Parts: sequence; C-alpha cells; structure tokens
Amino acid sequence: MSIFIQRNRESALARLNDDRITSLPRGIASVCSAHPLVIEAVLRNGLAENTPILIEATCNQVNHEGGYTGMTPASFREFVEKIAGSVGFAVGNIIFGGDHLGPNPWKALPAEKALEKAEAMVAAYVAAGFEKIHLDTSMGCAGEPTALPDDVTATRAARLAAVAEEAAARAGVRRPLYIVGTEVPPPGGATHDLSSIEVTRPQAALQTLSVHKAAFVKAGIDTAVERMIGIVVQPGVEFDNAGVAVYRPEHARQLSAALQSMPGLVFEAHSTDYQPTEALSALVDDGFAILKVGPGLTFALREALYGLDIIADVLSDTAPKGSLATTMEAVMLENPGHWASHYPGDRKEQRLLRHFSYSDRIRYYWPDARARVAVEQLFARFDRDIPETLVSQYLSRLHSRVVTGKVMPRPRELCLAAIQEALAPYRAATCSGRHSR
Repeated sequence: MSIFIQRNRESALARLNDDRITSLPRGIASVCSAHPLVIEAVLRNGLAENTPILIEATCNQVNHEGGYTGMTPASFREFVEKIAGSVGFAVGNIIFGGDHLGPNPWKALPAEKALEKAEAMVAAYVAAGFEKIHLDTSMGCAGEPTALPDDVTATRAARLAAVAEEAAARAGVRRPLYIVGTEVPPPGGATHDLSSIEVTRPQAALQTLSVHKAAFVKAGIDTAVERMIGIVVQPGVEFDNAGVAVYRPEHARQLSAALQSMPGLVFEAHSTDYQPTEALSALVDDGFAILKVGPGLTFALREALYGLDIIADVLSDTAPKGSLATTMEAVMLENPGHWASHYPGDRKEQRLLRHFSYSDRIRYYWPDARARVAVEQLFARFDRDIPETLVSQYLSRLHSRVVTGKVMPRPRELCLAAIQEALAPYRAATCSGRHSR
C-alpha cells in the first residue's frame, strides 16, 4: 500500500520534506483546474496508483462570492467529490487546497474593504475543509503600490491566518497547513521576456519565512507557525504564450541549499506546466516538492478535442471544418475579458493565441453553454471506435496506448488519456528515486 495512503492527508503534506530525502513519494503535483474532465482524469490516476491527490482552487476561480466559476469553496468541494464518487475514488484521499488566498479579486477596493472580503473567503475555504492554504497578500489595493513591503504582506497574511484558525475551530475541522511566499509567476503565464527570469535569492526566501513567523506570533497564532510547510519561490520556471523556460538546476543551486536553514519546509513551484520529466524530477530533487500545474492540462484537453473535431469530419467524408474551433472563436470574441489583455499582436496573431497559446486562456470558456453543447455534439458524432490510423494522425501522443489496448479509441476516453499523458511526468518526478544529473 502506498506510503501516502497509510498516513492521514495532513501528514502526507507535512512530511514532504522528510519524504524528499528518505522515502517515496518525494513530492506531489498540485492540480489547479475546475474542468470536470481534468478532475476526472486526476482522480482516475490516483485510483490506479493508490495515492491521494491534491486539488487546488484559486481565489479568482472559487471564492465565497462565486468567483469566475460560480462556485464557492463548499460547492467546489461538492463538485469534486461528486466526480470522485462516479469513478470510485475515496473522497478521504483528496487533499483540497486554496491558492493565492488574499485580496487579489478585490484589489481595486481600498485595502481594508479588500481584506475584509479576503477574510470571508479564507473562512469559507477552511470551513469547507480545505487543508492547504496558500496566503498571498502581496498585491497593493486601491491607492497602494503594486507590490507591498515584506512586513505589510506578512502582517496581512497573519491576519488571514488568524481568521483561518478561528474558522477551523468553529467548524470543527482540522486546522490548516500554510504556504507562504509570493515570488510567483503571473497567473496563467508570463507577460515578460522569459530570458529575464530572476531566481529567488536565498536571503529573500529566508526573510519571507522570518517575517511571516514573526507576524504569526504577533497575531497570537504561535501554533500556526508549526503548520507552515512550504514557501513559494521562483526557481526559474515559467511559460508564456509561445515558449517555456525549462528548469536549470545550476541557476537555483543556492536557493535549493537555503532549505537546509528551513527545517521541515519545502519549496512550492508554480507554473511548472510544460516542463519535461527530467526538469520536474530535478525540481523535486532540489526541494521543490509541490509542483503546481493547471493550464498544461486543459491545453492537452484542447489538443484532444480539436483533434477529434478533425477526425469527425474525416469520418463523415467532409472536408475538415473545425466546427468546435469555430464555436470557441465566436464565444471568445463575444466575451474577450479573459484573453484580450493577455494576447498581444494583430488580429491574426491574436486569433492564433486564442486557440493555441501555452497560457491557454481558452480554458475560461469551456463552461460556456455553447461550448458545452459543442463538445457534447462532437462526442455524439462518433458511433463506433475511431480507427487507429486516425488516432496516429491527429492524436499521435495517444497512439501507443490505443494500439496496446490501454485506452479505448473513443472520444471521451481519448480526452481523459490526453490529460493523463500531461500528468505522467509529474508522477515520474514525484514517485521515483533520486535522479542523477
């Protein structure tokens, strides 16, 4: 039986630092997505591997006011647990996390108003049983600088942690584990030159830990310090619309060594999407035990859906029309809020990015009613197994799994398999022996 299954969920996270050195698994993938097929694929992976999974929701995606998904923390948990029930995955082996919890969704408001809303959000997350809480209060609110000093950030984080402690006591749930630190890539991908990425300085990471510990103590939540399990830092890993900055261990050697001065803690790496297996393995080797992934999974799903769209046309003896892509283009053009500020260039360049960017802003549009109907109609176009030769042509990453009988050549199964292929490097990186480089 897996080591993770033998422990409770809290220990699975709290002992990642020990596991990194002495046992398996040495890390964990943190999946940030609200797409039902992504959630199902992750749960199926956990079921096959007999391991718990970590699923996180971000402050913009899910909050007490609904977020852009329309879900509160409690309804998001219900959504995930319903899918778990459908595949036979034990809900007790799901670790729920809240990411970037702070005033970001309301930063246009004055600080006090924004923080009051952040407090309500954090309380809702904890009361719903979210155990891993990343506190992020680094952003300035109305009338403040874009980035705040460390002491202000830490004081505000401690304020939210105090709310979390009280919420856990009121709800009778396990007190949360905390992630602190704010040196993270921009959500959804970088907008700057990837060659200009700066790895977090070791002194900055140590300062982050020190000021947060002091702020927690000052706020009267000393025991919560013991439940700080990780720090978010920048190891030199990012992606933008068209490229990926692959992890280079030599650039993060000093940062990794700083963990020796942080007993019991690990680093959390954000935007690890699209990293090759060897890079993810090197990250885990170097103490980045929590690997955040999200857009890379919906990117893989979009690839599969667009491939199936063409296959459906081929099988119906018509020229490829890209019906699904046409629908998605219309949906995105009618509501440009999720992509317009992220995709530069002229009309032609923006059209390419809307559908094929690594940032995968299209993921915000799959819940649209027209998009859901288009996907359902696409699946309904297949009344028999898809020929292996067409899988090879348009879904080549899945061909070997189809010909060996591991995946049935049917649309839904192929979509799930595409997501699982994108997850495979994380499993290899977190549950294998230390890698030599």
